[in-house]
Amino acid sequence: MLFTADAWPGLANGTITVTFRRWKAPQAKTGGRYRVAGMLLEAVAVTQVPAGSITDHDAVAAGEPDVAALIARLGHPAATVLVWRVDLRCVGRDDRIERREQPPTPAELAELRARLDRLDRRAPGGAWTRNTLRLVERYPGVVSTTLARHAGQERPAFKLNVRKLKELGLTESLDTGYRLSPLGVALLRELR
Repeated sequence: MLFTADAWPGLANGTITVTFRRWKAPQAKTGGRYRVAGMLLEAVAVTQVPAGSITDHDAVAAGEPDVAALIARLGHPAATVLVWRVDLRCVGRDDRIERREQPPTPAELAELRARLDRLDRRAPGGAWTRNTLRLVERYPGVVSTTLARHAGQERPAFKLNVRKLKELGLTESLDTGYRLSPLGVALLRELR
């Protein structure tokens, strides 16, 4: 789920506990966890409600001053139009941040090596994980188009692969490009 930066403090301190969306199909599920601005949010409940049932209390819990502002943000749906209501709670820091900052144990490094091996075995174009880690190490902050060219991949495929490494806590996204996380540095040192 995406939130504008002005909502981040309210999500973190618990004053924003709900969001309303005009999705065609649900983009969240009850119990699902979502990473937003260094936080991990949990969807406590996901339901459809008529736009006309939204109250001022709901609007304030969604970070808006009143129901009129919330309805305007939703594009002024008619009162009978169903919108998605997602009740949220912040459960802490983004788990990838936690993972990438903790010094790994030998067992964790072994598990990461095994996961990289599985990713390489399943890749239709062949092994890519270690080469991608080395590229990110060698060229931190370099635009993904350039890194993809060095890797011999199309940019979308390269970015998807880096996201897989980020999910493991091995890389971090920068405003431009990427860098290895402390966990990524430790793993690459282990792989050498």
